[in-house]
Amino acid sequence: MSLLELENVTLKFGGLTAVDNLSFSVEEGEVFAIVGPNGAGKSTVFNLISRFYDPYAGKIRFDGHDLLQVKPSGVAAYGVARTFQNIELFEHATVLQNLLVGRHRHRTTNVLSEVFFSSSAKRQEMENREKVEEVIDFLDLQAYRDKMIAGLPYGVRKVVEVARALSTDPKLLLLDEPASGLSVEETADMRWWIDDIRRQMGITVLMVEHDMGLVSGVSDRVLAMADGAKLALGTPAEVQSHPAVIEAYLGKAS
Repeated sequence: MSLLELENVTLKFGGLTAVDNLSFSVEEGEVFAIVGPNGAGKSTVFNLISRFYDPYAGKIRFDGHDLLQVKPSGVAAYGVARTFQNIELFEHATVLQNLLVGRHRHRTTNVLSEVFFSSSAKRQEMENREKVEEVIDFLDLQAYRDKMIAGLPYGVRKVVEVARALSTDPKLLLLDEPASGLSVEETADMRWWIDDIRRQMGITVLMVEHDMGLVSGVSDRVLAMADGAKLALGTPAEVQSHPAVIEAYLGKAS
């Protein structure tokens, strides 16, 4: 059984078909990338998996569970975490505080025990901080731990958003254009981190990305989309050389 399965998924906005009868699966332990021109439906697929949208038709299963029966607020509890194209962080909080927000799904204490800081609340606080510090060390964010997000460079913010997602202890990490806006050097760092997230942390990665150098460098398989539909699925080399993909990017030869 695959970790994530989409079967004949269709999403319509009025008369517009944003995702058209799309099927694919992601295996546990792989890095799977979705590529395609702007408007292809890539981020819409992420929003379907995150339960921001309800599909018009089709099935979405994660780790044996029917995700279409899960509320958006419950997706993280099943082990799915994501980043966004537009960075979604608390700007007037520190890096540490933002990462601790990612631990919210592991909360086992109640309001009363937290108000009086009971032994169980203390234990949970220590566990959360230990996990967050591990992520900070993993992504080399020690120098920014106590700094406000608002004062950080864009590239560091991108890494912090990945760190917050990792702090949830996900089984599946959704990365929405992780290299967008990054320099060549920062993109190279992101490549190594994605590889380490898979190899060292054992987390499956599903990524939407335009940078084909990054996609080719880290991905096991690639799905190419256009107009909400599947064009090709295979290794990075197979997809880049597929005639339908070349046509979608470059147009038909006259």
